[in-house]
Amino acid sequence: MKVLFVGDDWTGSNARSLADGFREAGHDVVVVDSTPVTLPRRLSPPWLYKRATGRRAPWDVEAVHRRVEQAAAALRPDVLLAFNAMHLDQARLLATPAGRHVHYSPDDVSNPVNTSPAYLRHEREWDLVVTTKRHNVAELTARGVARVLFVRSAYDPAWHRPVARREDRCYLVGFVGALRPDRRDSTVALARRHGGRMLVRGPGWRAVPELRGTGATVAGPVYGERFSAVVAQVRANLVLLNSDNRDTHTCRTFEVPAAGGLFVGERTDEHAELLDDGSECFLFSSPGELEAILARCAEDPGGVAEVARAGHRRITGGGHRYRDRAREITDALA
Repeated sequence: MKVLFVGDDWTGSNARSLADGFREAGHDVVVVDSTPVTLPRRLSPPWLYKRATGRRAPWDVEAVHRRVEQAAAALRPDVLLAFNAMHLDQARLLATPAGRHVHYSPDDVSNPVNTSPAYLRHEREWDLVVTTKRHNVAELTARGVARVLFVRSAYDPAWHRPVARREDRCYLVGFVGALRPDRRDSTVALARRHGGRMLVRGPGWRAVPELRGTGATVAGPVYGERFSAVVAQVRANLVLLNSDNRDTHTCRTFEVPAAGGLFVGERTDEHAELLDDGSECFLFSSPGELEAILARCAEDPGGVAEVARAGHRRITGGGHRYRDRAREITDALA
């Protein structure tokens, strides 16, 4: 098929990985980058406009739509797939000539943060809405969406694979991900307990004053292959969920074991379906249970390394690449 893909195209983005997944699955793919609209550069005029008005810069929105329409005229796509396109003009996207119009939502579409009034007005007009949240299926159907598809998140083998460490320092426990209110207190408590044996990386963490003086290494985000190099520095890689999205799995569910890291994550039904607790990962439901896992990681590095290898084999052999998700979407369209 000919696929016109509208989504963020920066290195490490899930949208870029899914677009490449369609290409790897054998489709002709043209990408239109929506990053100028979704993530305007800090202190740029579009960023200042958004801060002042709460809206996206109309000149950037117009520029993206012009590129979409030009690409559609040249490609004549069988599918227009919009990845998290709530900030674009929905009517204009849906009017773009294409055989099918598909919207992919990587986050909870019942969380107001992940929608817009314009998106909700036009949501039922999409031929297919794809969600990575199982609980969204019934909710989208109740909102009038005719066809809904649940797919899990995925990993990108171009980036998420075992790689050599780029630093000689190693950590007992680490978390790579954004600061969120539901993660703050527990992460600070771990940093106070484990000090220099803990690594925290991601947007927002360096601004948390409670982390200063704990001895933990706190740094900014990492993307692409650099993520895998950081995973290699950590014995127990935490997979923390987003309660606002009612997550029962996340991208890290696949990325950590694909990168060869030991998956230490919150206990959910989906995590238990994907990996066997105790032999392919370690799951916890309480701080005490997590501490027992970390004690085991400190005392038996060889044993937990074998658990990490088993988790890597399970995920990489289980059909969880973006190419596999692209095939699930095209199968649903067929």
